[in-house]
Amino acid sequence: MRIVPADLDHPAVVALIEHHLREAHRNSPPGSAFALDLSGLRDPALSVFAAWEGETLLGLGALKELAPDHGELKSMRTAPDQLRRGVAKAMLEHLIAEARSRGYRRVSLETGTNDAFAPARAMYEAAGFTPSGPFGDYELTEFNRCYSLAI
Repeated sequence: MRIVPADLDHPAVVALIEHHLREAHRNSPPGSAFALDLSGLRDPALSVFAAWEGETLLGLGALKELAPDHGELKSMRTAPDQLRRGVAKAMLEHLIAEARSRGYRRVSLETGTNDAFAPARAMYEAAGFTPSGPFGDYELTEFNRCYSLAI
């Protein structure tokens, strides 16, 4: 598996981003999905990474700079046919390492509270993320949760 900056024009990357958006909206109440579309992922404050095995896209993840010492994880998604292969864990480790290399002291994320997001929450908690208050523009509701990790 190699993790490299994502080509947001690559058809496989575009397809996985579209899948991510559909799933985020399908599994979240109206107004509670904060997944970014292609135009949102092109924000200069974001770095999007793709995990590949040969020519097969395994997954995506992004890191957004919120402040010189604080980053946010965005758009974590494993390709549907690549689940349970360690892709998400490898991407999470890559994004944390990238955050450290940038000098961030904290990485945060927002995710859902329903069953569809349980595997993501378990992975983040196993990596040391702990529930936190809201950050950035997020507001906590019964449908979302924020996490942070001091690095």
